[in-house]
Amino acid sequence: MNNSNLRNLLNEYSIKRNKKINDFQIQKTALYKKIPELEKIENDINRLSIDSIKLVLTSQNKEKISEIKKQLGALKKEKNEILKKHNLTSKNLQPDFDCKKCNDTGYIKENDREVLCSCIKQKLFNLEFNSSNIFDLKNQCFDNFRYDYYSDKVNEEQYSSNISPRENIKKIKESCLKFIDNFDDPNEKNLLFCGYTGLGKTFLSSCIANEMIKRDKTVLYQTAPLMLDNIIDYKFGKIESNILESIYNVDLLIIDDLGVEAKNSVKTAELFNIINTRLLNQNNKITKTIISTNLSLEDLYNTYEERIVSRFFGSYNVYHFYGDDIRLNRKKVGIKL
Repeated sequence: MNNSNLRNLLNEYSIKRNKKINDFQIQKTALYKKIPELEKIENDINRLSIDSIKLVLTSQNKEKISEIKKQLGALKKEKNEILKKHNLTSKNLQPDFDCKKCNDTGYIKENDREVLCSCIKQKLFNLEFNSSNIFDLKNQCFDNFRYDYYSDKVNEEQYSSNISPRENIKKIKESCLKFIDNFDDPNEKNLLFCGYTGLGKTFLSSCIANEMIKRDKTVLYQTAPLMLDNIIDYKFGKIESNILESIYNVDLLIIDDLGVEAKNSVKTAELFNIINTRLLNQNNKITKTIISTNLSLEDLYNTYEERIVSRFFGSYNVYHFYGDDIRLNRKKVGIKL
């Protein structure tokens, strides 16, 4: 992680947070002017809350504490009625921070210590790693996923399958949705996408990434050649960002284009360490990996060491993509394939 990038992001967060707070104070002043009884009841609630805390700290008078709690309950109920009367909610009485977890501070409490929030971690990943790839969360989402790019015709001789490419991709998408919903289940396996180029492997990986970020998970996308080159560059001090730490600990790692990287013993060892370490992570932290490759299952056996391939088939659900290149079929949308 680049310290300079982190400082810059934290500065942006501070500016953004202060603006949100200032905007809220202006809105709240206008709201109190319009609804003076709301300001009064909020002041009463704040006063009683402070009295309650003082009593708890300085007195054992349970009767007084109980009475204040009853008064607070009545005031909060009255406040909710005022809000409802004016078509407001409690959200109107607090700043509209972009991240509800950290309130735009960039930090959250975890095990009694402050750690970086997933929102700022993701920004760092995007800035330092994802931005140099073809990662496009805005457009690569399930809302834009099209079945009509895939033929509905069965061709068992060509595809070695008794279902059509369209039916196959529907089943794969259903499995991806299950993967998303069960992400935090240690028994849910990782994903391995196999098939020729242009069949939607990268697009579907990005769809999953999009959903996981919405669920406050961090995502790191790397093509296999760039990832392995970056690791070697980091180890030789050519880049500052500790990409290995990020690769080992990010919630969802997406490795695209496995098999097109230059092969040597150093890169093979790094690939094994990544796959193995992330599997071991599941003992104390749920991490998942999606790997896509243009190689067939037979090619994977012939290309990589047995210890790597055995982990693919032991800890990954393998899905075979087939059909026509969807980039060519985009022009045919609306025409039966």
